[in-house]
Amino acid sequence: MKKQKFILKLFPEIMIKGSSAKRQMVGQLYQNLLTIFERIDANIEVKKFSDKIEVFTPPEFLPEVREKLLNTPGIEQILEVLQFDDMDTLEKIKTKVREIVADEIEGKTFVVRAKRSGKHEFSSMDIERTVGGHLKANVDTKGVSLKNPDVLVHMELIQNQLNIITAKYPGLSGFPLGTQGDVLSLMSGGFDSTVASYLTMKRGIKTHFIFFNLGGMAHEIGVKQVALYLWSKFGSSHKVKFVTINFESIIEELFRATPPTYMGVMLKRLMLMASEKIADEMEIDALVTGESVAQVSSQTLRNLALIDQATKKLVLRPLATTNKPEIIDIASKIGTRHFAENMPEYCGVISQNPITHGSYKRMEKVARSFDYEVLDKAVDEAKIINVDEIVDDVSKLAAVEVVREPDPKKHTIIDIRTEGKKLDTECKLLEIPFHKLNKAFEELPSDKEYLLYCDKGVMSQLHAQYLRDAKTQENIKVFRPKDEEA
Repeated sequence: MKKQKFILKLFPEIMIKGSSAKRQMVGQLYQNLLTIFERIDANIEVKKFSDKIEVFTPPEFLPEVREKLLNTPGIEQILEVLQFDDMDTLEKIKTKVREIVADEIEGKTFVVRAKRSGKHEFSSMDIERTVGGHLKANVDTKGVSLKNPDVLVHMELIQNQLNIITAKYPGLSGFPLGTQGDVLSLMSGGFDSTVASYLTMKRGIKTHFIFFNLGGMAHEIGVKQVALYLWSKFGSSHKVKFVTINFESIIEELFRATPPTYMGVMLKRLMLMASEKIADEMEIDALVTGESVAQVSSQTLRNLALIDQATKKLVLRPLATTNKPEIIDIASKIGTRHFAENMPEYCGVISQNPITHGSYKRMEKVARSFDYEVLDKAVDEAKIINVDEIVDDVSKLAAVEVVREPDPKKHTIIDIRTEGKKLDTECKLLEIPFHKLNKAFEELPSDKEYLLYCDKGVMSQLHAQYLRDAKTQENIKVFRPKDEEA
């Protein structure tokens, strides 16, 4: 069986590292890809070289493998190629290229571009001239266009191996995940914290998540959902943790001990202090927040300085100088915008006339008034799970029943996917993307029973639990067909 081949060009910053660091990073990327692809199919091959990595996949897994490569940190460019061996003469090369590209260039202008490495009796320019002339003479085209061709016929000859490039894609860039240590990211599930977490993952940092529950299961489920999405899409080569700390008692103590104007700053300090304790246990040196300078009152330079006094850990703020529209653009690009827009909110602290330029002396006095035994107790009761255990964890909170054989007379199935093949069912079928489900569900008849469906049962379980919690309705279940893995 002929396999589809990808050639992965490495992030340029990897290539300029010293030999030892470069070897370690290429090795890490290789291991990351092995981990990712072993979940797809055992027949996917990964080959490591000093300056590139090659991936070979059976054709039926081509779209899934391509998607994984596009979202794997460390890859600068992805070349989708057809490989042919024993191409040791110009005659063989030109014949094979014509066989592959003739239909594509028919009726169009084209240009041939070739790169060559190894020992040959001909140059790269000889390949371009020979192949270009052969195509022009034997295919009904509009001729050669050196500057603005309709089709670029691109190939690389490595010794006697010919790679005809059929597509090029920009990679995620950045360093391979796991090469730059670990961080603990403070997650609220909104635009900022999710984008900040993505940026650290893209830079090769193994990113764990910590969430402070201010009083609602719906918010916790929403944040777990987006953390699972980020991990599945960009970081599934590594195990990471999701930490939940119940902050309800902290809020009560905050109202008792803190002046309203300092509540916002004090709350952020307490979150950093709690994160530091967890990070110490996990042997993590740095924390990550989604704060951007001057976006809200607690994020002025003075207030950020006051907040940072609460921890000895390095605090990374990837979005410090990024404007909100830019953050939203990144969220749209990486697929977290809908999560952020539909994230249930719970505002536990509303400062009255919040301070924008806090006083160091006043902050010190305010901090002394707080009973930190409350914080210590909350941290001691923190719940820590692996991110890939999130669905099971949410189910344990209040399990949503899974239906294997729906009844067309009783059930309406809601397909919450944003794309994919239309679901084949005898039941009434509604197609409502997950990010529109909350609002749309309010308009559905309440006397019906609804089954949520997605490809792997992850999103459907989370959204079913969220709707049951937020709407206090019991007419929502999850649909998993019998032929899908439980």
